[in-house]
Amino acid sequence: MNDLSLRKSILEELEFQPEIDAANIGVAVENGVVTLSGHVKSYAQKISAERTVKGVKGVRAVAEEIQVRLAKGAGTDDDTIANRALNIITWSSDVAEGTIKVIVQKGWMSLEGEVDWQYQKEAVERAVRKLSGVLGVNNLLTLRPRVDVVDIQQRIEAALKRNAEVDAKGIQVKVDGDVVKLEGKVHLWRERQLAARAAWSVPGVRKVDDHLLIA
Repeated sequence: MNDLSLRKSILEELEFQPEIDAANIGVAVENGVVTLSGHVKSYAQKISAERTVKGVKGVRAVAEEIQVRLAKGAGTDDDTIANRALNIITWSSDVAEGTIKVIVQKGWMSLEGEVDWQYQKEAVERAVRKLSGVLGVNNLLTLRPRVDVVDIQQRIEAALKRNAEVDAKGIQVKVDGDVVKLEGKVHLWRERQLAARAAWSVPGVRKVDDHLLIA
């Protein structure tokens, strides 16, 4: 697919998504690398736009430069955002109360603390990024080290082979302590995401270095 056709497909996909107001999103494509510019009205739309573009066939990489411009009167005081964030984290995730520290400065939120699993880290961020007044989220949550891990590499490779959407033959898994490195080639961006998710799902993994290429 050439860049012009890919840009057309991306614009159509952005327009197709009901949660995204694509009117002010700019799209540029060069050799399969997509640059998103312009502005949206919420951080949730910004994340959704990036995720949508990554899912379009032919996209090799995304440079995301979209700004969040809140609608007039939509701004909220930082302390109010922080309190709402703590409440929604308690309601919608299974992390222990008091585990997460929320810092908000001029609409930008930082999440600090330790959780046991990668899915918890992702769930906390999803819970807060739709709050009114949030311009961005820095997810600084870390995973607690686990010492009862047996053969991380074998478990990741087995998970990849079980997934019908992933061509496990093209992926090499290397493990150094609690750090996993993924190398090789996949066909789609979604395959890359699924491979990284499989690595994160194994207990004891603290970091995943994703060096997979989309071929």
